[in-house]
Amino acid sequence: MNKKVLAIILGGGQGSRLYPLTKSRSKPAVPIAGKYRLVDIPISNCINSNIKRMFVLTQFNSASLNKHIKHTYQFSYFSDAFVDILAAEQTPGNKGWFQGTADAVRQSIHHFKGYESEYILILSGDQLYQMDFNEMLDAHIKADAKISIASLPVNAKDATSFGILKTDENQCISSFIEKPDMNVLPEWTSEVSDAMKKQEKHYLASMGIYIFNKDLLVELLEGTETMDFGKEIIPQAIENHKVLSYAYEGYWTDIGNIDSFFEANLDLTSDIPKFNLFNKGQSILTRPRVLPPTKISGTTLEKSIIAEGSIVHGSRIANSVIGIRSRIGRGTVIENSYIMGSNQFLDLEEIDEARRKGIPHVGIGDRCFITNCIIDKNAKIGDDVRITGGKHLEDTETDTYVVRDGIVVIKNGALIPSGTSI
Repeated sequence: MNKKVLAIILGGGQGSRLYPLTKSRSKPAVPIAGKYRLVDIPISNCINSNIKRMFVLTQFNSASLNKHIKHTYQFSYFSDAFVDILAAEQTPGNKGWFQGTADAVRQSIHHFKGYESEYILILSGDQLYQMDFNEMLDAHIKADAKISIASLPVNAKDATSFGILKTDENQCISSFIEKPDMNVLPEWTSEVSDAMKKQEKHYLASMGIYIFNKDLLVELLEGTETMDFGKEIIPQAIENHKVLSYAYEGYWTDIGNIDSFFEANLDLTSDIPKFNLFNKGQSILTRPRVLPPTKISGTTLEKSIIAEGSIVHGSRIANSVIGIRSRIGRGTVIENSYIMGSNQFLDLEEIDEARRKGIPHVGIGDRCFITNCIIDKNAKIGDDVRITGGKHLEDTETDTYVVRDGIVVIKNGALIPSGTSI
């Protein structure tokens, strides 16, 4: 275990852009790829990099996140490894919530300041990528940097949505601008690899992944009122300290809204997805469940992922992710959708009771047609339901579903009566 590094994973704010998936859970606890949670990504990257001491900072709807981490990341009693949750707390010296990324670390700094470490690795809890942090740490040490920022080459269109770094010939950051206008972009190009030049990616975007020398981080935070790393700490530090850009050219996406979340999940069904769940050396870890294998009867499957513990009788599933313990009825067609599944199995008595009462049970009923849709966990979809998402739909919200960018999101535990058409 690498004792030089302590990792801090930022749980993010209220997650309003991922609503309603964040209605009752924090952003890092949102299910992804049918069986994982978003927080599993940074934690797995750390463990695969032999960094096994982690704090997860959170303050909104943290119950499900606490439960997931408690049941997932259990190390030997004789090991110093841990993944601990630090929720926002009132103390004699502080009465408020986290006000930003830097403020979250400042308010929690007394918890980790005494741990043996030379470097602090700061990560986001809502990004999808696979990265060996040792390579970034080696570059940081070799350059004798005080701060290192992971950067991603992007094109001009994407550059306006990120914090953009400008580097010198030694890859040290000379200046930083937050979400620049298109008209000033020509002044912000940096040296990138030939492969990135061919893709017209001439700008280095901050990925929100930082390595700080621990002593400097404490100095920058204690006794100050800065709230955010990207907007305040980094621009100020560039003027007085050596700040290195670590260029990363692999797949990375920020799960910031429903559209990016939906696209990232459906891409997993591609022949060669951008995010590789089958990578032997960089496997994604999650809660070890003892579930039976999935049972499929009479279903045509095309480019889909089916998680364990499911019972599938549908007629066709295409370009879709089917989560754990899903139940899909006969004659049902699912296309371009993410079905999150359920938290518990139904026994036959519960199913018979629901049928006697004429109400849907957890899962998807018979003869349904579902496309361009996210169905959150424990939803009850009746028979003959049609959900047709697409750009023809305007953004809206009801008691049971939300439409964002043409994607229909059925809320957690919602009941959609038989015969409904959305």
